[in-house]
Amino acid sequence: MATAIPTSIRTGDREREETADLLGQALAQGYLDMAEYEARLQQVYDAHTTPDLRQLTVDLPVAELRRNDPRRKAAKLAAARRGIHLHLAAYVAMVVIVLTVWLAVGMGTGSWYFWPIWPILGAGIGLLSHALPIRRGFPACPGFKAH
Repeated sequence: MATAIPTSIRTGDREREETADLLGQALAQGYLDMAEYEARLQQVYDAHTTPDLRQLTVDLPVAELRRNDPRRKAAKLAAARRGIHLHLAAYVAMVVIVLTVWLAVGMGTGSWYFWPIWPILGAGIGLLSHALPIRRGFPACPGFKAH
């Protein structure tokens, strides 16, 4: 006895939640009005198959909605700030090392030329060029749109 192969895959709670979230973003970004959002949201929770869910977002700019999601932007900014903290920690470690070497060489040889200024300045310029665009919210990054 042969069983029928389903033409559509059933949808689960995770897919419904993703679609509902996408519709919420469409509402927040002005692509849907409240009545249309509520109607589509009801259809999300009534949907049984994946094509049923896809049909609810077929006329929406899904890529644009995801790109402009404020949670995504906040996560990117938080990750960039963590990168700055790591860069700063490496910079401070480098400064401590070169100052320690300078002090040891100075005490051993009596030569007190302050050569650590050069690696400190060079790495400091790199740190600043990394930190300033992030502190300003990425305006120096290509494709950035201030809202």
